[in-house]
Amino acid sequence: MTEKITKFLEDRRPETPCLVVDLDVIAENYRALRQALPMADIYYAVKANPAKEILSKLLALGAKFDTASIREIETCLDIGASPDLITFGNTIKKSRDIAKAHEYGVRLFAFDSRAELDKIKTEAPGAAVYCRIFMDVSGADWPLSRKFGCEPELAVELLQDAALSGLSPVGLSFHVGSQQRDLTQWDAAIGRCRCVFSKLAKAGVDLELLNIGGGFPARYRQDVETTETYGVAVRDALVKHFGNRPPKLVAEPGRSIAGDAGVIQTEIVLIAEKSREPDRRWVFLDVGKFGGLSETFEEAIQYRITTPHDGGATGPVVLAGPTCDEVDILYDKAGYSLPIALRTGDRIEIQSAGAYTSTYASIGFNGFPPLSEYYI
Repeated sequence: MTEKITKFLEDRRPETPCLVVDLDVIAENYRALRQALPMADIYYAVKANPAKEILSKLLALGAKFDTASIREIETCLDIGASPDLITFGNTIKKSRDIAKAHEYGVRLFAFDSRAELDKIKTEAPGAAVYCRIFMDVSGADWPLSRKFGCEPELAVELLQDAALSGLSPVGLSFHVGSQQRDLTQWDAAIGRCRCVFSKLAKAGVDLELLNIGGGFPARYRQDVETTETYGVAVRDALVKHFGNRPPKLVAEPGRSIAGDAGVIQTEIVLIAEKSREPDRRWVFLDVGKFGGLSETFEEAIQYRITTPHDGGATGPVVLAGPTCDEVDILYDKAGYSLPIALRTGDRIEIQSAGAYTSTYASIGFNGFPPLSEYYI
């Protein structure tokens, strides 16, 4: 937690639960990735946190934007981004949304199936397209290896079809999974893409763009390598597989830009013991799965938690949200331990919570309002 966030929370004492994001950290994280991948166009994944304050900060720094919906495209346009800085990166789009994006001037679209490609042919004639290929990867806390992408052999066919139909087939994309800690996954993925590039070149289709997606991690409970270390892994893989003629590189970071910039402050609503000789305390917070902590599903993303009593004796806990839903348990098996001195009414902080929290929050489930947001 930065000094700026600490001072804001002390001076303002906002109602909880609230998310506070330090925009200076957003800028620092963007610059770090820019330095690690100097050859890449950085398209911020708007879905990670679509706050206009973040988008405006990144636009001023030279970022571009990866969007998942018409609403995200319109948000980017509203803050002054020109259409050529925006890609429609969702591979699942309504036909009318493709047409609307094309009307707005967006010219770069993703697909991973023949049906989606056919929609782009009809609704965005002449557009540039790239095909997302399937990656069977490990090492990611939040895998993205089932719903998205197609087999490389199909990508070859589809990109040839795109060329014949008047579209501009510019490249490939992949994603190694969000919060990826295994550096070797980029090498495997880039190697797989190189094979597709070669097959298409032999067929007369010369690709020029390689979109490596995101996957770069935030700092949760487990240590992660530096941004520069990830950059080295990507750069080395490009040289290994493409030599001295690499394609134009695109990266779509979201979590690594916004995650560490934000902190959720939450109030302890109840500390309960469930038996006469409890082995663990139940700590209920005023934020839970439905209030923005959806990525605690199956305890996948494990946030660091700080309290006013850190440094004292601790004991094991189960952490849960406030709603009347049995699934609103954040951590049961992850081995969290919090200070014995904690009391109902204490405020604690969930660190590195700037990405995939407020954007996940439900609107009024059980009557609880969504996270309040502050961008400072």
